[in-house]
Amino acid sequence: MLAAALPALAQTATPASPASSAPLAEPNLAQAPLTAEVEQTPPEPESVPASIRPLVDFQSSDIKFSLGDLMDLLRDRRHEGWVLAAYPDPKTSRPLIGAGFSLDLPEREHPQTDPLNSHAFVEPSSAQLWQAAGLHPALLQQVLDQFDDNLAAWRNERHYRRRISSLDPQITDDQAAALLRIAAIQAIVNARAWCRDFDQLTGPQQMAVSQLVYQMGVNLGEFSTFLSLMNHEPVRASALADPAALPPAETSAADVEYWRDVQQSLMQSQWARLYRIRATSVIALLDPRYVDDPAASEARIAAVLRPVRHHRRGRPTLRTASYHRRSGRTLARKSSGSRAKRKA
Repeated sequence: MLAAALPALAQTATPASPASSAPLAEPNLAQAPLTAEVEQTPPEPESVPASIRPLVDFQSSDIKFSLGDLMDLLRDRRHEGWVLAAYPDPKTSRPLIGAGFSLDLPEREHPQTDPLNSHAFVEPSSAQLWQAAGLHPALLQQVLDQFDDNLAAWRNERHYRRRISSLDPQITDDQAAALLRIAAIQAIVNARAWCRDFDQLTGPQQMAVSQLVYQMGVNLGEFSTFLSLMNHEPVRASALADPAALPPAETSAADVEYWRDVQQSLMQSQWARLYRIRATSVIALLDPRYVDDPAASEARIAAVLRPVRHHRRGRPTLRTASYHRRSGRTLARKSSGSRAKRKA
């Protein structure tokens, strides 16, 4: 939902003309991984609002992992998916496109409440992100209008989702990749705002936190234990401040123990139990030994993280239990009466 180092992405995101009504090619969900970083056409400098300036100014050198790797991960069908037409979110029913890009979110206030973290959260509107990705604003309105028409025609979100595989594409692969790129950058920027030591993390650890932010957004704040451990562990803080303060072996042992606690805080969450496969891959990235043996790191998490048990039937209620008891007694009386009649 990653270990392999893939080259970074270079597809060009070309703004679509809203006047064009020619059908697009059917989406190829089994296509090869993205292999180069999407080259977007950013807005003119004077027209860039402050809300998206950190996203436009992002540089690949700001992180220790490949942005292309994260994009390949997020467009995987086993995780967010890849749909080239608007479809309803299974939980909120709001319109999504591509790899789960939200189409109608307003700009939001997200204050930084950690006095020890100087990085601000960036929460622009969907329309601002759409433009930051280099797509024409009129295309967004066209996509939203078609979504509303489909929702009205198909009555509810459940019927809509059944038709996802047959939807006509509304954007191209390159445009969806551009949206994914800007949304992934937003997740990275906000991951730095959630995590004080983001710049000191390993590449896989940075990717893990960024993916959590991409999936959960502001709701990551509900993972209070995870965030507390990420930001307030004294052993980790001292080791980062002066790695030579402890012998290498001892530093390594403390690091492994610390990150085991961080991983455990996520493994105990409902998210990890409901989305076990995705959670296993994300939580494994936090292991400081992941770079040396990704498979072993994932195996350690998979061995502990068990799927949710789905019970087919709940405990019988008093009413149903009484009904069955009465039915049993009635059947017994009828059987006794039948035997008596036969003897007579």
